[in-house]
Amino acid sequence: MVTKWAGLRLKKKRKMDTGKNIKSNLEDFKINIKIKLSALWASVTLCYLYGDYFELYVPQKTAGLVSGENLLDTPQKLLMAAILLAIPAVMVFLALILKPTINKLMNIIFGLLFTIIMLLIAFTSLVPWKSFYVFLALVESAITAIIVFYAWKWPKQNITA
Repeated sequence: MVTKWAGLRLKKKRKMDTGKNIKSNLEDFKINIKIKLSALWASVTLCYLYGDYFELYVPQKTAGLVSGENLLDTPQKLLMAAILLAIPAVMVFLALILKPTINKLMNIIFGLLFTIIMLLIAFTSLVPWKSFYVFLALVESAITAIIVFYAWKWPKQNITA
């Protein structure tokens, strides 16, 4: 910490002594593809959660939940929804630990699947009370499309013999 402050003072002193501006570039580093994919899956998972939470504020939604008159009205439908929504959450972890070949494949497959699902949801939810849902579905579609793009363009490793 002391050396950082000393370095800043030295830069300021140089600037004052010479009268020239010394530019300092912010440090940046290359982010590993696995970390990018994991962060994207975390982002899309949060959007799914926000969408489902905000949907509770739509008129008559909670009444349908209480009465059992809703889309997820059987144990099988609830299980299927749980499996479907577990995939992005689990991909946060799997994107970090899987070997590149299977990782790339799973990110492309699940990324495409969720892009298609969310676009369908966006286009079938075009009513005023679901405008938030359409917005989030389009954001989620963009994120999962970026996942597919990054996975498709997975960097190659240079191997020398």
